[in-house]
Amino acid sequence: MITERPVNSPAARPAAEVTSEGVGARRNARAVVAAYVALTKPRIVELLLVTTVPAMMLAAEGMPSLWLIAVVVVGGALAAGAASVINCYIDRDIDQVMRRTKRRPLPTHTVTPRNALVFGLVLAAVSVVLMAVFTNWLATGLTLAAIVYYDLVYTLWLKRTTPQNTFWGGACGAAPVLIGWAAVTNSLAPAAWALFAVVFFWQMPHFYALAIKYKADYARAGIPMLPVVASTRRVNAEIIIFTWLTVFSSLALWPLGMSPIYGAVALVVGAVFIVEAHKLCRRSVRGEAVKPMRLFHWSTTYLTILAAAVALDALL
Repeated sequence: MITERPVNSPAARPAAEVTSEGVGARRNARAVVAAYVALTKPRIVELLLVTTVPAMMLAAEGMPSLWLIAVVVVGGALAAGAASVINCYIDRDIDQVMRRTKRRPLPTHTVTPRNALVFGLVLAAVSVVLMAVFTNWLATGLTLAAIVYYDLVYTLWLKRTTPQNTFWGGACGAAPVLIGWAAVTNSLAPAAWALFAVVFFWQMPHFYALAIKYKADYARAGIPMLPVVASTRRVNAEIIIFTWLTVFSSLALWPLGMSPIYGAVALVVGAVFIVEAHKLCRRSVRGEAVKPMRLFHWSTTYLTILAAAVALDALL
């Protein structure tokens, strides 16, 4: 018996139409997946991991087990991603009024706030469980503390209330160094704290440069980033001071068992970092057109090269 197929069934429609619907569905699925990945801010995750693995290698005085590296890298990526997702959930009100962030998944309604929050909490839970099962309680506690501090203390409170938000929030960005070290040794040696200081102080010139570039954006959103509420002289002073502190911290690591190769690299890239910071500040004082993203990008290069020097030194 032949039955009439419903008009809306795939077999009753032209093959081209069915094919186009399938392609559209796949494109939509890819767009949703891409949106969830974007919530984790992959570039920030990548930058954090750049400092984690060299810290592990230095702690192990060589190459730790590949299994441990894999666990910490995956756990750290999930933790950083979770913190970023929850950050996007909390900041969804200001992200929609800032030009730099208005195309993020929540302002564009690609992902609902509820789904974003659930996604972030799941990532956080998985990261903490992974660290607890395969590392130790010190590394696990630091991982959990970093997520909580970044989202509840920095994002929810400090970012919206004080121009010193970048300084007080800096502990989160530098935490991966301690987490990686603790995962290897279940302790924190002076060299771990020296590396922590490098990343901690580095964040000020790095993010102040970004805040100068997007000063109008932050002002529109009512976020009291230092370049928004302070004088140019004050911002310049902090950029210079924290750049020098970053370089001093990198050199403080030298006598803690590092080779002359590390010392030479730290001196050279540190000198370039200082020169770039002074150039930016001189231009602003003279009223010339400033290029804050030049310092922003160089600071990323600086940290990457320094981390590579730490890793190389650990292998020598």
